[in-house]
Amino acid sequence: MTSVLGHNYIAGQRSAAGTTVLQSLDASTGEALACTFIQATAEEVDAAAKAAASAYPQFRTLPATRRAEFLDAIADELDGLGDDFIATVCRETALPAARISGERGRTSGQLRLFANVLRRGDFHGARIDRALPERQPLPRPDLRQYRIGLGPVAVFGASNFPLAFSTAGGDTASALAAGCPVVFKAHSGHMATAEWVADAILRAAQRTGMPAGVFNMIYGAGVGERLVRHPAIQAVGFTGSLKGGNALCNMAAERPQPIPVFAEMSSINPVILLPQALQVRGAAIARELTGSVTLGCGQFCTNPGLIIGVRSPAFSDFVHAFVAQMAEQPAQTMLNAGALASYAKGLEHLHRHPGLTHLAGAAQNGRQAQPQLFKADVNLLLQGDDLLQEEVFGPATIVIEVEDDAQLALALQGLRGQLTATLIGEQAELLEYRWLGELLVEKVGRVLLNGYPTGVEVCDAMVHGGPYPATSDARGTSVGSLAIDRFLRPVCLQNYPDALLPEALQNANPLGIQRLVDGVMSREAVGA
Repeated sequence: MTSVLGHNYIAGQRSAAGTTVLQSLDASTGEALACTFIQATAEEVDAAAKAAASAYPQFRTLPATRRAEFLDAIADELDGLGDDFIATVCRETALPAARISGERGRTSGQLRLFANVLRRGDFHGARIDRALPERQPLPRPDLRQYRIGLGPVAVFGASNFPLAFSTAGGDTASALAAGCPVVFKAHSGHMATAEWVADAILRAAQRTGMPAGVFNMIYGAGVGERLVRHPAIQAVGFTGSLKGGNALCNMAAERPQPIPVFAEMSSINPVILLPQALQVRGAAIARELTGSVTLGCGQFCTNPGLIIGVRSPAFSDFVHAFVAQMAEQPAQTMLNAGALASYAKGLEHLHRHPGLTHLAGAAQNGRQAQPQLFKADVNLLLQGDDLLQEEVFGPATIVIEVEDDAQLALALQGLRGQLTATLIGEQAELLEYRWLGELLVEKVGRVLLNGYPTGVEVCDAMVHGGPYPATSDARGTSVGSLAIDRFLRPVCLQNYPDALLPEALQNANPLGIQRLVDGVMSREAVGA
């Protein structure tokens, strides 16, 4: 692609019926880039949703291997994008080329992961309870269950991951894998990037013979509400702020037919430092935590925003080293002016709070974000202070000192739902503090031992979710192969003749998948 057209994508065609022109900006300078974009009209939003609905019956009934080919083709197209693409993403986000190259690998990797899920076949959730005509007092009919895609899904692009949580990111990949066509709302911070990727998706769709309308994309502010309220949309995927996620959940709940919203929203990702670890390697922990807090200018949903330790000389030494490390960190450019303004507002609230003390960080000045470190009175956590649990999106964190293990337990019980929690400890004390892990699994989606949360592996076992307000639905994940479950629903077929059954449920098991047959897992063919 040599130029960016800036038109919406509807049923495989480009559309620009509106008059509102949107501008893409250079994230470092604020200068307008050459490309402009046309905001979708109400009629175009309607057409995009209807295009997805028209594609749904054919797309969901395609063999899973065909959808796998589609996902692999998208991954290949992304990997084939050249230096001009990387340069475009860098200009729109101020992220370095190495980060973008790595994120592209993650994005194509998760597409291939879902392709493997489709070929593996366990996503079907096949269950067979054969008829028991002789059962007394009543016979049992033949019952067979499998899972199908919910229907068209609205996906909202995230600001902080222009590839991995955006146009062809995890929500799009898992929805397509489930057999759900997508209407994607491009993020205003990287619209040109979204167009490059959307073109790659459409090329893949054409190569693999997917139905028109399997992927659609719209630009603009305010179009998201129309999309979520559209009767053709059956689910929503979102990564962003708590305010934005709550608004979408309310819209979806107020529809004549309420639909699920899978929103990843807000987390402060507490890190608990155990005493022996601080005695043995406190200086190293201070250095490593500083790297985690400031990585990517703190613009990760798993950024450690709360550091907790038990009062001791070792913890005091750690805080001293941590202050010195944070004070040396340079300012960094954030994703866009909106992110910087939000960060500055969050810092202003922290500075004004009487229960917080500023420990390190230069005053905000200019277009870059200064890393910041605060210390909070433990009573703020014990009393459920709202400000202490609000995510500050950027390179800032808060240290809290607790009196003893009992106060530590009380403080953690007062935490809201989180994406992650981390325990840093020596081997022996991790066993001693086993109770901490048991407490934390009730609060978070992922518990880490002796690691740092700013790194999310894309694999079968990963959970990137957690209780509210980390997500709107703690039963799912937005990263890893389990993400497909969000966009599937079970269907039971009763007394169906074999010829009418989907392949996943047929007696001969032509897919060769693992199925639950009369309560026993098996790959074998079954009799009627």
